[in-house]
Amino acid sequence: MITIRNARRDEAELLAAIGFRAWEKAMIPVGETKAMVEGARSAFLNFTRSGWLTISVIELNGQPAGWAAREDLDENITDFWIDPDFQGLGLGTALLEEIEKEILHQGFNKASLQTHAKNEEGVRFFEKHGYAVNWLTIAYNPKLDRDVQSVGLSKQLAVPASPAYGQEF
Repeated sequence: MITIRNARRDEAELLAAIGFRAWEKAMIPVGETKAMVEGARSAFLNFTRSGWLTISVIELNGQPAGWAAREDLDENITDFWIDPDFQGLGLGTALLEEIEKEILHQGFNKASLQTHAKNEEGVRFFEKHGYAVNWLTIAYNPKLDRDVQSVGLSKQLAVPASPAYGQEF
């Protein structure tokens, strides 16, 4: 059974481990990530400890299997992680649908996110769910000592309300 719920403060380490494992898998195409590993572990733990109120957790049969976050509670999905052991089971789709409902419920018409351009599996997942790449940028990563490409994706969730023809406001 799939359950989606708010994160709890006491599970920060578990959620950090899930996020790190998913991050590690997504970073394989970038290569040379060993220099980033400890920083990434620390960043995940710091975020799950301090940002747990912005995290939604997906469970399969009572076991946390992934999570997503919107750090500023706006239309930006800042984190989206499914444990590699649980990928391909529909959990990502269920979690994304829930996050999109939250975004709509809070009055935003679109959802957006970003990832590194070589995260082909992640980009394909979001494109399959109606997201389109709308920007590409290249930024220098000092830990890798090279430029890394990132892409921004977005999806229109609702049509913005517009006045009917002839209506005056």
